[in-house]
Amino acid sequence: MNIAMLIAGGSGARMGQDIPKQFLNVYDRPVIIYTLEAFQNHPNIDAIMVVCVKGWETILSAYAKQFNITKLKWIAEGGENGQSSIRNGVEMLSSDSETSDEDIILIHDAIRPMVSADIISDCIKTCTEKESAITVIPCAEAMLITDNREDSSALMDRNSLVRTQTPQAFPLSKLVWAHKTALERGITNSVATCTLMVELGEKIYFSAGSEKNVKLTTTEDIEIFKALLKTSKDEWLK
Repeated sequence: MNIAMLIAGGSGARMGQDIPKQFLNVYDRPVIIYTLEAFQNHPNIDAIMVVCVKGWETILSAYAKQFNITKLKWIAEGGENGQSSIRNGVEMLSSDSETSDEDIILIHDAIRPMVSADIISDCIKTCTEKESAITVIPCAEAMLITDNREDSSALMDRNSLVRTQTPQAFPLSKLVWAHKTALERGITNSVATCTLMVELGEKIYFSAGSEKNVKLTTTEDIEIFKALLKTSKDEWLK
């Protein structure tokens, strides 16, 4: 199976909102529904899990029913940080009799609602061929090195850098191994699955992302999202 694991454990503090950002309404739909629909509508996604911020599980279930998200099969409770939230999801999947070690798990930020079918397809394809797939885009900006965030006298070659996005895909067995090994080594707050794998000494492979696959972290990001939604569907899915 190809399983999408949406990470929706964040509280939305940087948005300055009481409602978690993944549940904010944009044009009368919660952000997370846009994200869920991208995976619901993809023919190669078999099932969906959401790792949900505690206390919002019932609301999530109600939204899924309202918007006909029929592939949603599991809801896990979010942890104290991203790594623990993903670990909670991995543990739930690995203990389910209907999953197998070979299942491909696409870990995706619930607040990246503009993920396209092409991005999902390439992530699945790359992971099937190479046993990992990290969605990335080129680094187009000049990159400066700073110790104090106030000044710089050094730069880094942008051609040696990529910017990571999600989904990030691995076989379930690899994720089980990674999270078990991380705990044994005292790694408890890795920023993302790709960084966790690198910290564990693993080589990871890239799949194609998009500048439009924005992460909604600030209120300005919401405005960008609204603008993208107003463009034609054919245009933003390219």
